[in-house]
Amino acid sequence: MLDTTSPQLEASAAQSYAHPHYWQTQSRIRSLIDKYIAVEILRDRLQDLPIQFANPQARPWKPIDWQAINRNQIIGIEPEVFLSILIGAMDTEAPIRGYTQTSRQYLEKLHPQMARFVGGTVDGDGELQELGLWEKEERQHTPALIKIYTQLTGEKITPKHRTIRGYLPTNDPQEDLYRHGLHRVATEYGATCLYLWLMAHTTGALQDVLEELTKDEINHMTKFWGFGVWAFPDTGLIRVGHTLIKTRSQTYQRNNLMRTLRRMMNTLNWNAWTLTNKATLIYTSTQTMRRLWTWHNTLTPQYLNNLLSN
Repeated sequence: MLDTTSPQLEASAAQSYAHPHYWQTQSRIRSLIDKYIAVEILRDRLQDLPIQFANPQARPWKPIDWQAINRNQIIGIEPEVFLSILIGAMDTEAPIRGYTQTSRQYLEKLHPQMARFVGGTVDGDGELQELGLWEKEERQHTPALIKIYTQLTGEKITPKHRTIRGYLPTNDPQEDLYRHGLHRVATEYGATCLYLWLMAHTTGALQDVLEELTKDEINHMTKFWGFGVWAFPDTGLIRVGHTLIKTRSQTYQRNNLMRTLRRMMNTLNWNAWTLTNKATLIYTSTQTMRRLWTWHNTLTPQYLNNLLSN
C-alpha cells in the first residue's frame, strides 16, 4: 500500500498500478491532504491576505511540461470519465468574470479592500479598470484544463460560458453578503476537494497541472473562509443551517447551495462514476473539512482582528 507525504514519490510509485483499489486511493488522498491542507499552510494563506490588500501579486505557477501529459498518467478512473470531469470543470471555471464582478458588488460598500481583491476596481460607468487578484489567478484555470484535454485527446474544445446568477441585492446588505459569501466559500471548498481528488488519480506532468489548480483553490478558499469568520463573528453551524433552510426553495432567486451541488454533480458526470470513485471523493471532502475545522478553531476574534481590522 502506498503511504507517503511526497506526491512526487507517489507519482513514481503509482506507475506500478493503473487500477489502485479503494485503500490505495484513500492512502494517496490522505497524504495529499496532509501536505496541502496542513494547518500551517492554511494559516500562512490567510496571513497573506492583508499583504495582498496592500500589494496584490499573483501566485506564480511552477513550470509545466505540457507535452509530457498523456493518458497513462490517469490512474484509478476510466479515461473517458476523467475527460468528462475535465469538461465539467472547465465549463464551471469559464465564467470567472461573472463570479468576480458579482462578488465585488456584494462587497464594495461594506469591505472595499476585499472587493478590490476579488473583483478589482471599476470607474463611474461600471467599466473594469483593474483586475482583482482572485480573477488574475483563477482565469488561468480554464486555459490549463483546455490544454490538458487537448493533450489527452488531440482535439480542440471550447468551454460553455453559462450565465451565472448575478448581483441581486435586498434592503439588508449584510445578510446579502453573508449568503453570497457562504456560497463562495462552499464552491471554493468543492473545487479544492475535486482537484485534490483528481491529483490522487494522476501522476507526472498531469498531476503537476492539477497541483497548481489545487494550490490556487486552497489559497482562495482559506482567504474567503478566514475573512468571512472575521466579518461575521456571530456565524456558526446554527446560522449556516438556518441559511441553508431559508434558501433551499427551487424558486429562490439567489445563490442556493443545494441547487449548486446538484448542478455540479450533473456537470461532472457523477452518474458515470464507479462506486469507488464516489466513495473516495466523499472521503476527500470529509477529511478536508475535518482539517479545515481544526484550523477554524484557531481563528479567535483577537487573532482575526489583529490580522484584518486595519
